[in-house]
Amino acid sequence: MKILNKDELQIAEGVLLKHFPKSFKVYGFIFGINRKKPSTLEVIVDTWPDFKVIICRPDPKNKRTLEFLKKVTYFSMDDQILRKMLTEENAIDWSTYFLITGCDVSHETMLKEVSSDREVNNKVYALVHLLYLPDCSHLPTPAADSELESRISSLNLSHVDLVNKTWKFGGNKQGYMTIKNLISNFPSCCITDDQGQPVSWILVYDYCALGILYTLPEHRRRGYAKVLVSTMARRLHTEGYPVYCFIKEDNMVSYKIFKNLGFIEDPSYRAAWFEFNL
Repeated sequence: MKILNKDELQIAEGVLLKHFPKSFKVYGFIFGINRKKPSTLEVIVDTWPDFKVIICRPDPKNKRTLEFLKKVTYFSMDDQILRKMLTEENAIDWSTYFLITGCDVSHETMLKEVSSDREVNNKVYALVHLLYLPDCSHLPTPAADSELESRISSLNLSHVDLVNKTWKFGGNKQGYMTIKNLISNFPSCCITDDQGQPVSWILVYDYCALGILYTLPEHRRRGYAKVLVSTMARRLHTEGYPVYCFIKEDNMVSYKIFKNLGFIEDPSYRAAWFEFNL
């Protein structure tokens, strides 16, 4: 195994670009790291430069790692090498609670076998659609009058509490730290009310995926979500970001919004979140 340095991460980004959609999440993390976004991850590969498996994992040397939920993400071009890294080479720390996120759902059996051998319990945390927008040129522009356009802006640190309280994975200190990091370092977009307070918003995760799309209940059914997704997709595309998102299988409202805006998915690929050491 090898931990990648700054120059090698630049090369890895270019390699992963050729393996969309399966490589999107690892690509997103590395995209952020390469643009000097704060990160508590280190990136390892099986071999270099012709790697077959690349893994993003918490960096034990980073003092801020404990502020965030322990997550692992990987992309594999060779499942036998992946299994070897997870079993023989201690590519990840199996001793505490963690999530493997955004990986190929077809790896479920292998992950269960590896964790069972280590006497680590596990479960599928979520099954998701991976939707992405390769080209923004055909992105429809939702109707937004000048009054609504004047209320479109970005989130700031005074909004962290509000977003954390309404986020389904938030409401705690770890959620607060996550939202604060995202608002501080990644693009965001919101629609405000007459007092300038956000009533609808969307953020970008540290792996550069669109997410945390939310509208306060009393402001729903006004088309705000479509305006936000369209606005953010154009901005990300202009700034060179990948334009993609993960949507839980049971979230048909968000799924339809993104599909209607031209986001596509590879029907042969499904992603999942796996939970270990519950």
